[in-house]
Formats: sequence, structure tokens, C-alpha cells
Amino acid sequence: MPKFKPYNYNQTSMVVINYQDQLQLGTFEHAIHYLIDQKLDLSIFNPNYKNDDGGRPAYDPAILLKIILFAYSKGITSSREIQWCCETNIIFKALSCDSVPHFTTIASFVSSYPKAIEELFEQILLVCHQQGLLGNELFAIDGCKMPSNAAKEWSGTLKELEDKRDKLKRQIRRCLNEHKKFDKQDPDTVERQRRSQQTLDTLNKAFDKVDQFLKTAAPRMGQGKRPKEVKSNITDNQSGKMTTSKGTIQGYNGVATVDRKHQIIIDAQAFGEGQEHHTLKPVLENIKVRYQRLGIRKDVYTGRYKVTVTADTGFANDKFIWNEFEQPQAGPKGEYQG
Repeated sequence: MPKFKPYNYNQTSMVVINYQDQLQLGTFEHAIHYLIDQKLDLSIFNPNYKNDDGGRPAYDPAILLKIILFAYSKGITSSREIQWCCETNIIFKALSCDSVPHFTTIASFVSSYPKAIEELFEQILLVCHQQGLLGNELFAIDGCKMPSNAAKEWSGTLKELEDKRDKLKRQIRRCLNEHKKFDKQDPDTVERQRRSQQTLDTLNKAFDKVDQFLKTAAPRMGQGKRPKEVKSNITDNQSGKMTTSKGTIQGYNGVATVDRKHQIIIDAQAFGEGQEHHTLKPVLENIKVRYQRLGIRKDVYTGRYKVTVTADTGFANDKFIWNEFEQPQAGPKGEYQG
């Protein structure tokens, strides 16, 4: 029998490495590292920090951006998992210089600075334009349904939510009557009394949640040809109920616009309705304003170098005002073109 050197994967070793050497030229992680360090102006985050004269030093936004963007490129969107990657993965360690931000720090950074992150997106888009990565000849628009962090059970029209509140009130009254009966019985019912009190607390909490929402909410109207009230959601009232191939979800319709040349996203927005016919106009107008602000092109839809826009028929809308665009035409496969 031949002899081989023994090996064991289940072992720990200490290895001396240089983090810069792990970010090899030509890799995506090196592109992120170089772009953030050399091309982007991160001073837009500075006003959010108030620790100049005292307080604990904060994590540099450059470090947080590097690990978050690299994690997203790998399909990792959980803040806890990103923290775990910083503890165990050599590329994450290299990007973060062996720092391990807590998952709450990562989550807070993503959710607390929407305007700064949007400005950062535009800086990256401008870099792509300067590098010749944008063709500005054809934009493709499409959407996908994404779940939100809200339960669809807490959705309904205001009338349905009022009925739900009344039902909770009846359940609370019935639970209180049962609780009074237990009080008059012998001590052997202590456990049943405890469960009854727990149920009562849960019902009261749900009732207060619905009642507080109804005191401040107004009917939420849809964007259809005949506007009618759509279901509100107590937890996240900007999201909406929408049907997908995997069933009904409470979430958003994410609409992205992509430049054909190198498949670079030039605009992304989330809408709290499943229907897309009312989203085309705000998407096109947002792109036009952004291109003007960045100095990429004064008007991308008219003039000598006008761009072609494609979208499926779900975006068609009779009320769309085309005074700034050419009249739309149906493409060979039913695409909506303008």
C-alpha cells in the first residue's frame, strides 16, 4: 500500500498574513477596497458622528461599507452573519483589518443613513460613467417582489381593522369573565389562572396596537385606474400585500433600471404595491434628474443621443404623461418601449 502524509482538517493553526496581500488585483474585493479608499468621498457620513471631543471611537464608515458591500455580493444580508464572517473569513478579515463590528452596529449603519448611502450610490455611478462602463443607449426596467419585516396578518382596510379591534375587545371581555371565575375557585386552579392572565396580556397588547394605529391612520388609496382603498399594515404601512409565484406576501415591489452595456444598475426604488403601471413615470423622472445632477447627460430621453427604455407590459399606463418622451410603442415580444 502506498504511504501518504497524514492530514487533519479539524485543527487550528496560527498563520502570519498581510491583509493587503489577501486583496489581489483583479478580484471584486480589491475593487471594493480601491473604490472606497481612493474614489469615494466618505465625509458625507461625518455629520452623523458626535464624538469629536469625547466618547468612544466609532468604526470607520470605510470599514463598514467594505464588509457590507462584499457580503451583499455573496448574497449575505444578515447583520449577524456578516459579523460571523468578520470573525472567520480571511477576506472579510482583510477588508475589515481584523475588526469585528457588532451586528447591531452593522444594522444601524445600513438603516440610519439612507440619504448618505443614496449620495454614495451616485458617486459610484459617476465613477462608472468616467470609466466608460455606461453605454447610455438602452435602459431595461423590471421589478421583483420582496418580503418586508411585517406580518400580513396585521393588514386590512380601516374597516377590517376596526372589526379586528372589536373582536379583540370581545375576546378580552370573555377572558376577564373567565379570570373572575378562577378567582372564586380553590388554589388548584393557579396554573389555569396564570395561563388566563398571560392570554389576557397578549390580547390587551394586540388591542392597544390596533387601536393606536386606527387613531392616527387615514385610508390608504391605491394607484389603479379607479382608485380604491387598499389594505394598510399596522407594522409597516408603506409595504403592501402582493401576490407572487410562491403565494401572497407582505412586502415591496423593487423596481430596478439597468444600463445594457455592462448591466450596471442606475436606479432602484421600492414601491409598496404589487402593480407596476404607476411606477414607470417616477422611475424615468428620477433617472433624468440624477443624470442632470451628475452632469452625465442633460436629457437622456430626447435630443440627438436619446436612450431607448424597455419594460414589460405590466408597466403600461394610459395616464402616463409623455410630453417629455416619445410616444411608447410595443416591442416584438410585448415590451413597453419609449
